[in-house]
Parts: sequence; structure tokens; C-alpha cells
Amino acid sequence: MTLHTSFERTTGHVFIAASVDGFIARPDGDIDWLTRYAATGEDTGYDAFMATIDGLVMGRATFEKALSFDRWPFSKPVVVMSRTLSQADLRPDLDGKVRISTLAPRPLMKALALEGWRRTYVDGGRLIQSFLQEGLISDIVLTRIPVLLGDGIPLFGRLTADLPLRHVETTTFASGLVQSRYELD
Repeated sequence: MTLHTSFERTTGHVFIAASVDGFIARPDGDIDWLTRYAATGEDTGYDAFMATIDGLVMGRATFEKALSFDRWPFSKPVVVMSRTLSQADLRPDLDGKVRISTLAPRPLMKALALEGWRRTYVDGGRLIQSFLQEGLISDIVLTRIPVLLGDGIPLFGRLTADLPLRHVETTTFASGLVQSRYELD
């Protein structure tokens, strides 16, 4: 582990899709409704976004969903925030790719900054909510999928106060996707 002290913090960044009614998954965590749009092959900027980040921080539910894919989808290091998982619970093929952390969001981001991370991809509904409440998210790229689910896991939850966003840009795609980028003040 190389320690860098030339900067003090890593910034949190969100790149996520949600239904028009604001859900990131069905109540059981299923994201089957996304596959039709992923199969279009449209360049929504995900690869370019991933090229700018140093690693990912995700919650346990998001991690478990990633484990269900045919292959591990990330080439960048992944930190899973969990109070119930341990490093011993990980599959052998994830050795050196994934680690478990019990730290709260702010101490984790400080630790990642000391490791040299500058930009962190924060993924998972409840995790994004907690990072927003801590003021640890710099920007959000939100892609609205043209479907209404009616129920599911919401992207955003309750806040203690309004959280102003500054709209940066919106892009539309032939498939009906609408992607907006917001910065947090």
C-alpha cells in the first residue's frame, strides 16, 4: 500500500440508472428491467466514467448482485461496506480485487485518500443515501430508464434538509434513456 499525502481527500461520484419513478431495483433486488436497455449497445459514458475513478465503494446488496453476474464486472479495486461480511467470506477469485470494510463513510473516504484514491465510485441505493447525508458525493450521473416499476428499492431516501443540485447537462438516447449530470454545491 502506497501512502500519498499530497491531497487530503477522495471525492465520491455516482453513476446510476433508475426507473422513471425513481427505483434502482425491484423490491427483491432484481434488475432484469435494465437488461433490455443494456443490450442496445448505446454508449452512455460508463466506460469513460470508469476510466476516471480509482475504485468502487459499494454496499452489501450491490455486491451480492454483482456476484450473480456471469463474471466479475470490475477491473478497479472494490471496497464493500458491511458489518456482517468478513474477508474470509469472499470467494477465492476475488482475492486482491475486493475487500470488506466496517468503517463508516467519512473514515473510509479518509482511509482511501491516504491510499491514493482521488475519485471513488459510490454504488448502491442505501450507501449513496448515506454518502449524500455525509456530504461525500461531488456529482451524480443519473440515467432515467423509460419504465415505471411501481415499487422497488428507491434511489433516494429521506434527508434531514434540502440538498441543492446544480444541473450540468442532459443527454437523450435513441432507446429513450435520459441521462442528467448534477453537481452538489
